[in-house]
Order: sequence, then C-alpha cells, then structure tokens
Amino acid sequence: MVHYHLIDGVLLRSSNPLPGAQQALSLLQRLRVPFILLTNGGGKHERDRVAELSRLLSVSISPDMFVQSHTPFADLIHQIDERDIVKAPLKDKTILVCGGDGDSCRRVAESYGFTSVITPADIITSMPTLWPFSSPQSYTAHARPLLHPIYNPSSTSANHLTISSIFVFNDPRDWALDTQLIIDVLLSQDGVLGTTRSRSLPTHEYRAPSVPLYFSNPDVHWASQYHLPRLGQGGFKAAFMGVWNETHRGIPLEEKTIGKPSQETFEFAEKRLRKHRLGLLGKPKGEAGGLRKVYMVGDNPLSDIQGGNDYLSPAGSVWDTILVRSGVYNDSERPPHRPKVTVDGVWDAVEWALLKEGWPTDGVDGVLGIKSAQKGCVQR
Repeated sequence: MVHYHLIDGVLLRSSNPLPGAQQALSLLQRLRVPFILLTNGGGKHERDRVAELSRLLSVSISPDMFVQSHTPFADLIHQIDERDIVKAPLKDKTILVCGGDGDSCRRVAESYGFTSVITPADIITSMPTLWPFSSPQSYTAHARPLLHPIYNPSSTSANHLTISSIFVFNDPRDWALDTQLIIDVLLSQDGVLGTTRSRSLPTHEYRAPSVPLYFSNPDVHWASQYHLPRLGQGGFKAAFMGVWNETHRGIPLEEKTIGKPSQETFEFAEKRLRKHRLGLLGKPKGEAGGLRKVYMVGDNPLSDIQGGNDYLSPAGSVWDTILVRSGVYNDSERPPHRPKVTVDGVWDAVEWALLKEGWPTDGVDGVLGIKSAQKGCVQR
C-alpha cells in the first residue's frame, strides 16, 4: 500500500495546516508506509517547498517525496523518445518561462539544468512597446538583459532573440502580457520574437505553433485562504485558448499540458514513489516485491480523482481514490468523477485506507516495519 497525498486543500489551506494533517503523516511515517506529496502547485524549488512543508507540518519530508506540477519538466533537459534515444535536447536552447513570483520560476528552471532561460520581465523591459499596458518599471527588479536583441524591421543585427520552447511553470501574474508574448512567439518565424511567418504558407502551416508550448497545471480552481476557490493556471489556459480560438477560428492549438490528471504526471509520480519505497525497505529492487496498491487522496474531482481513476500503471499497481471535503470539492454537488470513498479530511482518508488494508491506527508499536513498507498513500 502506498499513499499519494495532495497539498492545498488536503494538508494545507494556503500556509495553514488542516486538521489532522500532521497526525496523518506522522502515523504513516511511524508505520513506515511509503507516501509522496503530489501537487499541481509550484513556483518554488522542490528543496525550498519541502523545507517549508516540513516546518509547517512538523514532519520530516525530503525532496524525493515531493512532486510539483513542473517537476517533470526536468526530464526535458534531454528529451528521450520511446526508444530511449536522446533527441533535440533543450538544455542549452533558449526557453521562455512564464508564471510565478518575480523570477522564481526562472531560478527553478535553471536548477533543473536549463542554461538559457528568459522571462516576460526580460522582454518587456527590453522592448516596452511590445505591450504598452504594462509598466516596465514594475519588472526591472527581476529582469535580466537579453543576450540577443528582439527583431524589428530596422534592426541590423544578424543574431536575434530566438525562443525554442515556451513553459508555463506556474500561474501567470500578468495574464495580458503573457498572453500577448506567447501568441507572438507561437506565430513567429522559427521562434524569432518580432517576426511573423510568411503568409504564402498553407493555412495550416501558417497557423500552426512555431515552437512547442507546455502548461504544467490544468486546474481551473485552487483552495486558498479565501472562502471561495480562486482561479489557477487552468483558468489562465482557458482564457488564453479563448483568445487563440477567437483569432484562429477552426485551427486548434497544439500544446502539451502535464500536471494532474495527466498520465505523464502520474507515471512520473509513481516512479518517485517506487524509488522512495525501495529506499524505505532498504532492499534491492528485485527483492522488494511489487507495489500492489496505491491510495490517491485529493480534494479536486477534476484532477486528483479523475487522474487516479484513469491512471494506467505500467507496473500494474491498483489505484483507489479518496476524495476529501477540506478543499475545492463542494459536497452539495455530485462529483463528475466518483472516488472510492469521500471523507471529511486527510486523517479520515489515511485511517480508512489503513483499516481497509488491515492495519491498526493505534498501538503502532506492534506493527512490523517491513510489512508496512509493502503498502503506500498520496496527498495533494
């Protein structure tokens, strides 16, 4: 048994621990039940967020137990195809990173190994006329000089800013600026900002995106300190797609969205969970036995429960989903994706899973650690 736990709405509301969160994680650690924390949040480095969570929850959590929405982007440093062949590595290509506070997401991307990362702040301070409704002065504290100039018709430079991929790491703070920049790059000639492709191209080629676009979180809403759900990155994506569809009627945008409930994110998380479990067992992979059961605990039926229900484990693990009422989910509405069970909070979820597997929730001193490591759990 293994648990996947989510964070906002399950363990925390903003920076405040929810009832039973600390006790639930402490119990799992005392029983030596492997668990990881899986969130569609982000914007900080995993080390920083883990240190913050450990402090807030009074539970020791390591980075290998933690997956944020953008954590799988680290694998794109060297893109690997289905035959394990490296193709078009992005490590040294210029990428545009959007979202997050200041340049925090740039620093996260650089920590993953990307060596040439630019942000909207760099661009708007270099070319204020690109979006006249944003004040460049408000971005100067986090902007860096561009290594190459932005193309304009009077430019004499032979080397212009060229963007290879766009990554939305976290919720954008300036939706209008980021929308305009992303559209400019998608419609550019080979990613050269300030250019447009030849209109002599066939319509489908002219309108197709010039570079790949990646979103990391499809959640339209998230649970904050405010008493009603707030718009998240999924809200920005919906607004962006509305603009794209209005200006490119009949031509869908090719983009890639990871984060829950995507198969890619759940596969990435399961790999982390299996690795953490092996470390907890202290045995080689061949001697540890298979991971039979995973419990996915979440507050959002549209990401957590849908993702857990739809996930097809390459290793054959069976997943059960547990919906909690402590976050986004409104108990007055029937969830669009049905969990195995709905409970009040994370303690109830962990207790239900443990009892279902035949484990006691008290008197834990008598539980064998090696036996307990054969099971596991996840939270958001």
